[in-house]
Amino acid sequence: MLVRTILSDKGGDVVVISPDSTVDQAVSLLAEKKIGAIVVTRGDGRIAGILSERDIVRMLAADGAEALGKPVSKAMTAKVKVCHEDNSVNEVMGIMTQGRFRHLPVERDGKLAGIISIGDVVKRRIEEIEHEAEEIRNYIATA
Repeated sequence: MLVRTILSDKGGDVVVISPDSTVDQAVSLLAEKKIGAIVVTRGDGRIAGILSERDIVRMLAADGAEALGKPVSKAMTAKVKVCHEDNSVNEVMGIMTQGRFRHLPVERDGKLAGIISIGDVVKRRIEEIEHEAEEIRNYIATA
């Protein structure tokens, strides 16, 4: 299964924030949307970074409450790993596992096209395994 299939099922809507927004604004958005990461984009739709709960916790530990007034650009992960619509679920699992990421932006033509979470990936992989097991059971039953 490809990332394209996951996005076509779940949609390409992604919560984004600008690099000059405050960490406090990002925290409010994370809470409101009940999500664990926000993609940071420039005005042209290109990915500037990603801000996760982990990034915020690290900044709070270092700077205390003052962190909330700082720009997202100071807390975000700027070197973002991305995937593309033609990546397979297994490839994405490898990227996420190796980098210990829970969210992976999907890029198309240099711009944000969607986001894949570890939950999306695990769900699809389980579906694939269940489908394969069903095919094997059917093959054995008819053989």
